Amino acid sequence: MTKRTAIITGLLLSSALISPAAFAQTTPAEEPAAENIPSDDEPVDDNVDVSAPGSEFSGEIIVRGKYIPNPVRATGEVVSVLGEAEIARTADGDIAGSLQRVTGLSVVGGRFVFVRGLGERYSLALLNGLPLPSPEPLRRVVPLDLFPTSVIASTVVQKSYSVNYPGEFGGGVINLTTKSTPDEPFLKINFGVSGDSETTGKLGYTYDGSDSDIIGFDSGVRDIPAGLAQALAQNIPISVGTTFTSKDLQDFAASLNNAETNLIQRNRDIPANFSADISAGKTFDVGDAYIGVVATAGFDNSWRTRGGVQQTSQGIVNIDGEPGLLPDQDFRFVTTENRIVINGLLGLSAEFGEHKIRFTNLYIHDTSKEASIKSGIDSINVSDDQLLNQGRTSWFERQLFTTQFVGEFKFDELSVDLRGSYANSKRDAPYERTYGYAYDDIIAQDYVNNLTSPGQSARIRFSDLNDNVYGAGADISYETDIGVPIIFSTGYSYYKNDRFAQRRDFRFVPVGNIPNPIDQERIDFLLSDYNVYTYGLELREVASQASVPAYSAKLEVNAGYVSVEAELADGLRANLGVRYEDAKQLVTPITLIGGAPGVGAGLNNDYWLPAGTLTWNFAEDMQFRLAASKTIARPQFRELAPQQFLDLESDRTFVGNPLLTDSKLFNIEGRYEYYIGRGERITLAGFYKKIDNPIENVAFVQGGGTLFTGFSNAPTATLYGAEVELVKYLPLYDLGGSFFADRRLMLAANYTYTKSKIKVNADDISINPITLTPVASSNLFDDGDRLTGQSSHVGNFQFGLEREDGPISQQTILLTYNSPRVTARGPQGQPDLIERTGWKLDVVLREEMNIAGQDFELKFEARNLLGTDYSESQTLGSTTILNNAYAIGTRFSMSIGLNF
Repeated sequence: MTKRTAIITGLLLSSALISPAAFAQTTPAEEPAAENIPSDDEPVDDNVDVSAPGSEFSGEIIVRGKYIPNPVRATGEVVSVLGEAEIARTADGDIAGSLQRVTGLSVVGGRFVFVRGLGERYSLALLNGLPLPSPEPLRRVVPLDLFPTSVIASTVVQKSYSVNYPGEFGGGVINLTTKSTPDEPFLKINFGVSGDSETTGKLGYTYDGSDSDIIGFDSGVRDIPAGLAQALAQNIPISVGTTFTSKDLQDFAASLNNAETNLIQRNRDIPANFSADISAGKTFDVGDAYIGVVATAGFDNSWRTRGGVQQTSQGIVNIDGEPGLLPDQDFRFVTTENRIVINGLLGLSAEFGEHKIRFTNLYIHDTSKEASIKSGIDSINVSDDQLLNQGRTSWFERQLFTTQFVGEFKFDELSVDLRGSYANSKRDAPYERTYGYAYDDIIAQDYVNNLTSPGQSARIRFSDLNDNVYGAGADISYETDIGVPIIFSTGYSYYKNDRFAQRRDFRFVPVGNIPNPIDQERIDFLLSDYNVYTYGLELREVASQASVPAYSAKLEVNAGYVSVEAELADGLRANLGVRYEDAKQLVTPITLIGGAPGVGAGLNNDYWLPAGTLTWNFAEDMQFRLAASKTIARPQFRELAPQQFLDLESDRTFVGNPLLTDSKLFNIEGRYEYYIGRGERITLAGFYKKIDNPIENVAFVQGGGTLFTGFSNAPTATLYGAEVELVKYLPLYDLGGSFFADRRLMLAANYTYTKSKIKVNADDISINPITLTPVASSNLFDDGDRLTGQSSHVGNFQFGLEREDGPISQQTILLTYNSPRVTARGPQGQPDLIERTGWKLDVVLREEMNIAGQDFELKFEARNLLGTDYSESQTLGSTTILNNAYAIGTRFSMSIGLNF
């Protein structure tokens, strides 16, 4: 069957399946109205025989089975589907923002998706069913804000496990599908501007950098100088006493671009954000085949200023006879980030007969240029509170490229799917710079920096990461009837992830003393070539032989599965299978020559992972599902690597634990689904999970009161909860008037309750993430603790008006809530660190119109109208430590799209 014939036949079948009995009594002239025909992306029951003697548009239609009017219902698993219409309605610029509207999903930091209150380590993101590497050194999970909605056609979130997916399944699988063969040629161009109340037109901070920073690429200003690069390549400590002289170290210091990358400057009028994208597609008839081409390109330049408080606790102290918390570091900070994203997608597809081939290429380049200042006290460096003024500049280039091939071949009852992919991600962070000035109230009576005293420093870091991911697989399905319809499936998949990451940390140290008033000079003058050679400023590696400057990592997984899907009785369907996975994971620390060997991590495990889902379609518009499975969660590379990384979102340093082990999960779920009408539903679900050896974030204080985060396996944990979802449309034509004649009211609401609990017995043992030695689990966890990252309450509500037919006209109000969640276990017996994101209220308006023969789409967005701020804190009694708290502001944006 050709594509064109398939489309015509599909439309006929869709119309017939809406009301089979009525259609049997309908003449061809009385065919159902076009508005009752589902869209092409809505599934049609495959269990249909069509006989059309004499005419393609007449004959007898025989229907076997029950009509399935909704893709959520058609699948054999528990899923949520986010199509192009839903993505467009919420108008979020990236797919992470759109996914936070899905039942049970919350987005942390605007980037990482949490499913049912489980952390991002329990979420799996795929692109067209194939794996992706992450350009983040702190995570293996891909930050979903990388994906603009312009390149995504649909997103499926599967919450019950099926054996055709990888066994690393905790909360769910998020499968992003890129745009493919268009049914009609299209060309769309969009331009947008936006700003927020905390940033646009307000005071912010930046630094010069290079001339090409505006497009997200460094022109060479941040390149490591040749001499220093050669020294780094020797993999030896760069300090006096090795092969380098003091003169060498001074040359290294002077060779750096110290002024362009260090001097933070005020910008009293931060500009508005700008974005543009173009997408086009067309299908060509080539003989009996149809060749489709889809291409997109986008550019986004945005600014964000955050101002707030950062504190760390000095521990539990006695305050008026009661235990409480006091800060040992108390800073006010302002951070301005300029983010530039360039993306492009090229998709080629072919359809011939029942066969389809897709070749997809995606490129994303995401750059963050950040300047931050903070001022406050540090009471741990000296006996009295020390007034400090600190600055930080950074430049992060993240890049993701993936090329994928997918072939779907159907030979009558036999289906064969083949897939293969290569993906590469990079993260380059040159010239991460920090410096600090301390207030001298004795001599200078001003802030000074002698580069050696407590709080007085100048440091620079170079880090980069390279990830390669190879994926391949094959699936074979055979449909038959042995008294009941049955589908046998089997498949094999291969996954390999290779990573190399390195980080070198340096400090400017004078040979002698820096006199006053030289120590009062601003940072670009202080590190000038004149001062470097006059006062002997050396570039010395920090903690050179005790650190782990680099590591290599590898994860290789071979997997196979078998499954069977059968209709056991009328309306009763079962999907059963088992997956076998063999995985080898290795993280190898690379120490400098002369340093002690680092502790490596190696996991070599294999698992049998069964899964089953039973679906009972007990009424024409209702069904019940029961699913159970066993799955796993492996430690991520950053959790195993004994290397320090700074997370700019939390301004916190993370360090890995090479002694972590896999987590094992048992999952069970029941879900009732009531399909009120086309696109309408009510669902109610309950779920339970038992996790052996869950990996938890553990905070600890080290070296001058700095707050670090490590990782450790807790003994066991349980998680249970419930979800409810409602989607309903209400026609408004009864209200009268031309405005309501073709409009309807859209109501969509979902709520998820989740309860988790860590179980700790007296004889349980865990690994201390600082000393890497076994300790009683009760030293790190309290019995009954919540899992980190878990919100007890997640809710979304959408209320809007929309035109049913004709040009788009939508007015939508969106309300989102996430209850507080634990980000890390409290250090040294202190209370846990709790994150609060609260309520968010958004409004989105979309209008299509035709002006002078040209089709336009206008869009207006207002985000965070309640002005909800962010906070992460510790609370004990009446005292509170604000670990990280800042204002977010309200964002407004407008865009115009041209549809050709």
